[in-house]
Amino acid sequence: MTMQPRLEPSGLFDVRYAAFLETVAHLRERLHRYCTRMTGSPLDGEDVMQETLFEIYRKIEKIDDPGALRSWLFRTAHNRCIDFLRNRQTRRRAETNFAVDEIVLPTEPAGQGADRAIERLVIHLPPKERACILLKDVFDHSLEEIADLVGSTVGGVKAALSRGRAKLAALPGRPAVRAEPSPDPELARLLARYVELFNRRDWDGVRALTSADAQLRVSDCFRGPLSESIYFVEYEKGKDNWKMAIGAVDGEIMLLVLHRGEAGWKPVYPVRIEATDGTIGRISDYYACPWLLRAAHTVVVASPN
Repeated sequence: MTMQPRLEPSGLFDVRYAAFLETVAHLRERLHRYCTRMTGSPLDGEDVMQETLFEIYRKIEKIDDPGALRSWLFRTAHNRCIDFLRNRQTRRRAETNFAVDEIVLPTEPAGQGADRAIERLVIHLPPKERACILLKDVFDHSLEEIADLVGSTVGGVKAALSRGRAKLAALPGRPAVRAEPSPDPELARLLARYVELFNRRDWDGVRALTSADAQLRVSDCFRGPLSESIYFVEYEKGKDNWKMAIGAVDGEIMLLVLHRGEAGWKPVYPVRIEATDGTIGRISDYYACPWLLRAAHTVVVASPN
C-alpha cells in the first residue's frame, strides 16, 4: 500500500504532475523548515509537511496555474500547522506564556536583520505572530503574500510583525538550557527491547512488540497497516552496515538509525515509536528525510553493543 494511488500521467495531468514535482523539489526543505518552526518539532514538522503534500497531490487536477503551486503549498502547510497547534493546545500555552501584560516592550522593535536564531525563538510567540515573523524575516515573503497565506490583511500582518518582533526583542539574551530528556519508564523499556531485538535481526521478536493493528508511516513511501508492509524485510537487506540506538531529537526520546561509514557509526535518521500499555501502535520512519537531524539537536542516549 503506497502513500497515494499510482496514476497514469497523460495530457494535462502530466503537465500538472510535472509542475508539482518540480515545485516540491525546490521547496521541500524550506517547507519543512517552516513547519518545524511552527510546530516546534522537526518530526512534527515533517508529519505536517507530508500531510500537506498528500493533500495537494490529491487535488492536483485543480491546478490551473502551475505558478500558484508555491503559494498553495505554503498556505496549506500553514493551515495544517494551525490545526496541529490547536489539537495539541500549544497555541493556548504559547499565548498564556507571552500575554501582552507580561511583556516589557523595548523602545524600538527588532528590525528585519533576523538570523537563524529567530527560528528557534519564534516558538514562544502565538501562532499568527510566529507565522508572520517566519514568513517575513526568515523566508522573505512580501506583506501581501503573507496576508494571503495566513488569511489576514496587510495591516494585520504589520501589526503581528510589530508585536512579534517586540516580544522577541524582550526575550532574555541567554539561550535556554536544554533539559535532559526523561522518558516514560515503560516506553524506555519498550524501546530498549526493540533495539535489542532489531540489532539481533530477530524480526519475529520485533513484530511481537507491535499490536495487531499497528500502523506504519514511512515518509514518501508508505502509510498503512504494518502487517501489509515489507518494512522489516527492507531493513534485513541492509545486512550489517546499520544498527539502531535509543536517542533524543530535540529532547524527545525515540530511535535513531545509525549507518557505518569511514568515521564509524553515525545517526542518519530517526524512527518515532508510539505505544499504549506496553504495545507499539504506530511506527513513523523518516529514512527519506535526511534534513531532519540537521534541523534538530540530536544525541545518542544509549549506544548499542
